[in-house]
Amino acid sequence: MKQLVMSALDAAKAIRFEVSTYGAPPDEGIPSFSQQVLPSSLVRGTRGYIVIIVNQINGTYEKGWYDSCAVMIRRLIETLIIEVFEHYKIASKIKNRNGDFLFLNDLIEKIISESSWNLGRDTKVSLRKLKYIGDKSAHSRRFNARRWDIDKIIDGLRVAIEEMIYLASLK
Repeated sequence: MKQLVMSALDAAKAIRFEVSTYGAPPDEGIPSFSQQVLPSSLVRGTRGYIVIIVNQINGTYEKGWYDSCAVMIRRLIETLIIEVFEHYKIASKIKNRNGDFLFLNDLIEKIISESSWNLGRDTKVSLRKLKYIGDKSAHSRRFNARRWDIDKIIDGLRVAIEEMIYLASLK
C-alpha cells in the first residue's frame, strides 16, 4: 500500500511538472518578431548577452511593455560603457574603492569625460536622456512609460549603442 501511495505521489508530481512547463517559453527566451527599437544586425557577432538584451528590448517593445523596454535599454547602456572601459583596460576608473562598478550616472559622466576617446555629440546628449527614461521606469512608483517615451529616444539610442560597440571593438 505504501508503495502504491508513493507511486501515485510520484505520478502527481510528474504531471504537475509537465503541466507547469507545457506551453512555457524556452529557458533562453523567444526571439522578438520585429526589430522596432534596435536592429539585431547592430549587435550580431558581439557578446551573446548583448544580443539577448537587444532581443529583450525589441520583444518588450512589441508587446507594449514599455517600462521593461526602458529598463533593458538602461541595462544595455550600462553594459556597453563597462565593455568600453574594459577594452581600453581602464576599468578601474569606473569602480569604487570596493571594486564595484559605479552607478549609471557616474558611468555616463566617466565615459563622456574620458580622454582615451572622443564621444560624438549625439551620443553625449543621448546617454543622459536614455538614463532618464530608464531610471523613471525602474524607480518611479507613479511613472509608466508609454510607446512615445521609447519612440522619441530610438534614434539617439541606436547612435549611442553603435558608437560604444565600435569603441569596445565588439565589431
